[in-house]
Amino acid sequence: MTRIFRGFKKNILYLSLMILIPVVNIAYGLLDNSVRGYYILVTEIDRQVPYIKEFIVIYWIWYPFIILSLIFFCIYHKETYYKVLFTIIIGMIVCYIIYFFFQTTVPRPEIYGKDFFSQFVRLTYKLDKPFNCFPSIHVLTSYSVIKGAKDAFKDNIKGKTAIYITGILIILATQFVKQHVILDVIVAIILCEVIYRFIVGPVLERSFLWIKKFCLWLTMKKKLEI
Repeated sequence: MTRIFRGFKKNILYLSLMILIPVVNIAYGLLDNSVRGYYILVTEIDRQVPYIKEFIVIYWIWYPFIILSLIFFCIYHKETYYKVLFTIIIGMIVCYIIYFFFQTTVPRPEIYGKDFFSQFVRLTYKLDKPFNCFPSIHVLTSYSVIKGAKDAFKDNIKGKTAIYITGILIILATQFVKQHVILDVIVAIILCEVIYRFIVGPVLERSFLWIKKFCLWLTMKKKLEI
């Protein structure tokens, strides 16, 4: 625990970049409405997916899952941290542009129960309007962390498995609590793959290479001056 706290303190400057996520997320509330019209992308597959109220807890685990994963990547795998963080930020921006021009909604079931899970679902529906669905930011961000785990935990099967299972359960939760349809999931995963592999990954790799070359040049220069 002490080691993690020291790592957190040491990397506080890098971790502060995470503030970009809530800043960019301001657009979510501005777009979460139907004033521009909306489309419904429900398919026959979605109609066959059962509503499972208990998955609302897993749906909300998304928040600590993303934050804690980013903190861990920052402390122990800095390059992965940057790749996941900027994939999330760029992905969110792309999603908001899509929401502006192609707003969708997901029909929600009537919730009649008075148990904890049913009330939790009702609260979720009240806090989050049924718009801003295509692609799913829940899925985009969770899948980004899964991609990061693949890079960071090459020799740590337990760590990789834990993130994989949690991320996949969160993605499934978007379907079982009827917050998203299958097309929201598919397009979010494709979008994440494109950004992570072909945009953020190559740019950061080149940036780190140039930084290493610059540091090497400075070291050589100092040696020659001595």
